[in-house]
Amino acid sequence: MAFPTVSVIIPVRNEAKRIRQCIEGILKQTVPVHEIIVIDSGSTDGTLDILAEFSQVDLIEIDGSTFNHGLTRNLGVEKATGEFCQLTVGDAYAYNEFWLEEMLKGFVDDEVMAVCGQQVVDHLPENNPMQWFRPSGPPTLRRVQHQNGAWDRLSPEEKKADGGWDDVIAMYRRNALVNQPFRETSYSEDKIWLDEAMRTDHAVVYNTAARVYHYHYEDADFMYRRTITGLYFNYRIFGTSPLAWQAPGGWKSKAHRFKWTFLKSGINPILALRWWHYQSQRFGALEQGIHDFIQAATEGEDGLDNFHSELCGKPPIPVKR
Repeated sequence: MAFPTVSVIIPVRNEAKRIRQCIEGILKQTVPVHEIIVIDSGSTDGTLDILAEFSQVDLIEIDGSTFNHGLTRNLGVEKATGEFCQLTVGDAYAYNEFWLEEMLKGFVDDEVMAVCGQQVVDHLPENNPMQWFRPSGPPTLRRVQHQNGAWDRLSPEEKKADGGWDDVIAMYRRNALVNQPFRETSYSEDKIWLDEAMRTDHAVVYNTAARVYHYHYEDADFMYRRTITGLYFNYRIFGTSPLAWQAPGGWKSKAHRFKWTFLKSGINPILALRWWHYQSQRFGALEQGIHDFIQAATEGEDGLDNFHSELCGKPPIPVKR
């Protein structure tokens, strides 16, 4: 079977733990990749040594201080020569050998500019069992397009529902990224791109049959900052009201966490107890982040901008374990 050419673009920094698994999973796909472009922003943990083992990798090295979620990915697009650009990250790895094939299936017509898959959490004891992937139904393929200004007539919540774009697992027509490159931004370059694509009548597809494994250990500080920056960009991009947000809580939430941590995970009780403690800290940071964001929003646009800039001027960085 003849496939179109696919360039895989991966920004990395200090991903020695997973980068080999990431690259090997790409090379085992049913769709042969045209090239793998890795943009490294100052790795010091052996990532570069591992990448050197793969002749298929075309490495771009940049100064870590110049990394930007949007502009750095544009570097990879400029270098790419494939018809399609698959974006992912260095600590994500293929769910199965059909990941790229499923991504291509999403391009159901010429108006579809990009396809987004689904990131899921592997069933490993080093991953929070509350976040393990447990599918509740079969995969779905959903085409989204809002023409003739319809996007701007949606409510903020409707925009957010159609705007869950994710560059951990997104494939684009290269000419779509050339014509509409990512913006310079500290975070959410993917959702900003999606918002602009919707305003210009383009179509995108969400295909949950295309999956990668991806997990971050989220200590309280990371969770707090990520909560704030996530709320901020959703508010700025989609217009969702900060006052509409609330942390999940109550006895039902605790019972759900207890069920999947202690009763259904199959891990030993001591490890389960550690994850329970971790999850409690994580939810506490989430709740505090929502509270502080809402408080900052009461001080007006400038106050909210300053609050976010002070806390999240640089994107939150997850803990490496």
